[in-house]
Amino acid sequence: MDILHFIEMAFWLAIAAIGFAILFNVPKRTLIIIALLAAVGGSSKLLLMHYGVHIIIGSLIGATLIGILSIPAAHGKHAPPLVFSIPAVIPMIPGAFAYKTMLGFIELTSEISTETYDLVLNQTINNATIAVFVIISLTAGVSFPMLITRKTSAKKIKIIS
Repeated sequence: MDILHFIEMAFWLAIAAIGFAILFNVPKRTLIIIALLAAVGGSSKLLLMHYGVHIIIGSLIGATLIGILSIPAAHGKHAPPLVFSIPAVIPMIPGAFAYKTMLGFIELTSEISTETYDLVLNQTINNATIAVFVIISLTAGVSFPMLITRKTSAKKIKIIS
């Protein structure tokens, strides 16, 4: 995978995040930061997957990065951190695995041989498991940084001294 492909994927992740942000009616002053967060978080997930990290761990790290970076961004733009993190993490939702799970369940209801049934059942359960755990990792990755820093103010965090 070359660098141009990563840049292209970051661009489309940012566009998708902006689309969800507009759908959620967030303030316009936050759109650029949401796009940057989506590009950084999604690209980190894709980069980790490129180097052999499982999609669940990659999603957790990408979502955690978005959660951590959304806290100082929230104080800079005077908006809640969820305004930045939720639209940025939505493009990382595993739609392909959920779609394949749904197709597998539909195929299981049709008349198929026993061998095919076992194969489709295994693939469907595998896809469903991955989809569920990726969604759990996205949820944990976005929410844990906010829960950890809830008692302290991000205004006291000095990024550049």
